[in-house]
Amino acid sequence: MSAGWVAGVTRARALRTRCLGVEGIREVAASPTLEDALRYLSATPYRRDITPGATSAEAQRAVSATVLWHLRILAGWQPAVGADAVRALAAGFEISNTEDHLRALVAGPRQPAAGRLRLPPYRLGGLATAWGRLARTRTPSELRTALAASVWGDPGGDSPAAVATGMRVSAAVRLAVAVPEAARWAAARLAVLFGREVFVVGRRMPDVSARRAARLLGRRAVAAGSYAGFRQALPPAARWLLDDVDEAADLWRAEARWWDDVERDGLELLRRLRFGPQPVVGVVALLSADAWRTRGALELAARGGGPGDWPAEVPDAPG
Repeated sequence: MSAGWVAGVTRARALRTRCLGVEGIREVAASPTLEDALRYLSATPYRRDITPGATSAEAQRAVSATVLWHLRILAGWQPAVGADAVRALAAGFEISNTEDHLRALVAGPRQPAAGRLRLPPYRLGGLATAWGRLARTRTPSELRTALAASVWGDPGGDSPAAVATGMRVSAAVRLAVAVPEAARWAAARLAVLFGREVFVVGRRMPDVSARRAARLLGRRAVAAGSYAGFRQALPPAARWLLDDVDEAADLWRAEARWWDDVERDGLELLRRLRFGPQPVVGVVALLSADAWRTRGALELAARGGGPGDWPAEVPDAPG
C-alpha cells in the first residue's frame, strides 16, 4: 500500500457526496420549468457551472462539466495507475470535443454546425490524451491524420460518423485493457454501439474499427449478417446487456440498464476496503451515472416536468 493510493482512495470516497441522488433527480425531473430546475440545482453539488437563464443544452453541458472538474481533481490525487484509469474512464469528454470540432470543420466558418448551438469545449486538463493536437486541425482529413498518430488510432474515415464511431470503439478497447474493473461495461456498451450502427442505422463500420471491435466482441459477432446472429455470437462479457433485446430496434432500452449496472458495480467497488484502483473506478461510475440521470431530468423539466416518481427504475443513488 502506497501513500499515493491512500490519498487517492480517500479523495474518491469523499466524492461520493457530490452525487445528486435519486430524490434530487426526481425533484429536477418534476420541475414545471427549466428555470425551476436550474434554481434547484443551484443549491446542489452541480451548482458550480449552473447559470440562471441557461438553455437545456447549456444546463446539461454544465452538469457534465462539473463531473469533469471532479474527475480532474480526482486524477491529480492518484498514483500513475489510478490517474490512467480516470483518464480512460473520462474518454467521452475528449470524444465530445472532437465531434463538436469536426462538425464545425464540416459546416465551415459561416454556417452553424448542423443547426446546433456551439458550446465551448470541455476543459480536459491532465485528462486529455490528444485534444491539443486535434483542436489545431483545420480540415477533416487533418483531423483523421492527427487521430491516426495518437492513441485513438485511425478511425477509418474523416466523416463525422466514422470519427465518432472509431473513437468510441477505440475508447472501449482501451478502457477494457487499462481498467479491468470496467472491462465488462466496455464490452457491453460496445455491443450496443456496434449493433445500433450496423443493424439499426444500416451503416457498415470501417474495417479498421471493425477489427478493433472484434477484440472485445469476437470476430464471429463482428462478421454476423443479422442481429440475431450477432447477439448469439457475442462473448458473455458483452452479451449480458442484450439478453432480452430480441430486436435491434429495441437496443435503446439497453442504455438505461447499462447505467443501472454500472452504478451498482460502482457502489460495490467503492465499498471495498482495500487501497487501490477499485474505489477510484467505483466513484467515477457513480458520478457518471448520476450526471447521466440528471441530464435526462433536465430535459424533462425543459418539456414541462415529468412524473413525480421519475425515474422509477433508478436504485437509490449515493448522496
